[in-house]
Amino acid sequence: MNMIEGHVAFEPAAGIPVWDIDPYTEEVLLNAGDYYAELRRHGPLVYIPKYSVLACGRYDETREIFSDHTRFVSSRGVGLNDFKYGKPWRAPSIILEVDPPDHTKTRKVMARALSPKAISGLKDAFREAAERIVDGLVAKGRFEAVAELAEAFPVTVFPKALGMVDSDRRRLVDYGAMVFNALGPDNKFRRAAMAQVPDIVPWITAACARDRLTKDGLGALIYGAADDGEVTEEEAAMLVRSFLSAGVDTTVTGIGNALWCLASNPREYDRLKADLALARPCFEEVLRFTSPVHTFARTANQDTEVAGYGIAEGTKILCALASANLDPAKWGDPDIFRIDRKPVGHMAFGAGIHGCVGQNLARLELEIVLSVLAEKVDRIEFDGEPVWRPNNAIHALDRLPLKFVAK
Repeated sequence: MNMIEGHVAFEPAAGIPVWDIDPYTEEVLLNAGDYYAELRRHGPLVYIPKYSVLACGRYDETREIFSDHTRFVSSRGVGLNDFKYGKPWRAPSIILEVDPPDHTKTRKVMARALSPKAISGLKDAFREAAERIVDGLVAKGRFEAVAELAEAFPVTVFPKALGMVDSDRRRLVDYGAMVFNALGPDNKFRRAAMAQVPDIVPWITAACARDRLTKDGLGALIYGAADDGEVTEEEAAMLVRSFLSAGVDTTVTGIGNALWCLASNPREYDRLKADLALARPCFEEVLRFTSPVHTFARTANQDTEVAGYGIAEGTKILCALASANLDPAKWGDPDIFRIDRKPVGHMAFGAGIHGCVGQNLARLELEIVLSVLAEKVDRIEFDGEPVWRPNNAIHALDRLPLKFVAK
């Protein structure tokens, strides 16, 4: 059996175009627009021989593959590794990397803990923190927005919401980046991420243990489900750790990307200031336009077909969510950032039963930050060149020098 990057190599079905590209080079990860356009131009599916995978970047096929949890499973890994044939670097996520019926059980517990009703009580504390941070940055004028806002806000509010007694900004932020880099091939980004495992993972595990959580946070709700017999104690601990990607890393990325979008499009920011009801649509457009999670994989669990092309069992398929979110056939003018677009159906939070379980929390955090900005900041201006951070699965800024001009 010939294995490539932890999955079985295969030959594509007749008619599927072959494209000699490496989507995990630093150049592509930093500026993927041309790659996405060419991926869509090749057709519904393309075979990438370097990794022996199929890739899809058009909206309709990407959504079909990503949504059909029966034919295209997550339980065999959402990265290049196929868990059927090799042991993953950590225990698979019991919310992201499982399928029904196991997924149904854990999803129910997480969805209840993160329901709109459950998180509504966090709104006042989140807003107070956002106002305090933004006021400080307005007074400061010039600042580095990734560290001082995009990271500062989530790591201020989320550990408290979860009930964590221990908090370490660098480990909390780097944990998510590490997990997402692990989804790619054995490149320098994945190797650098794996080098952090001995330091970060034991700390995260200890910080999310039941005895390191308060009794009034979201984490306590999950351990309460263990007391009620819905999940085991071990499963509860894994679910609490799953909160960190939803509540910290993707939110850090979303806030940074939103600031970049608004600084790049001052007229759209003027529209937001004039109508705060656009805060939620603005966030959704940020997600569509920048796709914080750019690529996830699925594995064909049976012989099947998509768009008339045969797909063999065991085939790994790279779902380029960011490309689907920029497909002109779906969005008409995808390269224009419009905060009134209301991009229903964007793929930034996934689709189907594996849609991001933490999206209610992320939406609350981003809506509050955008509202506070619109109320307190007259102009958001670049104060230097933005620097993006290459990652095998997420599209995030590394540095963003900005200026806030007060109203």
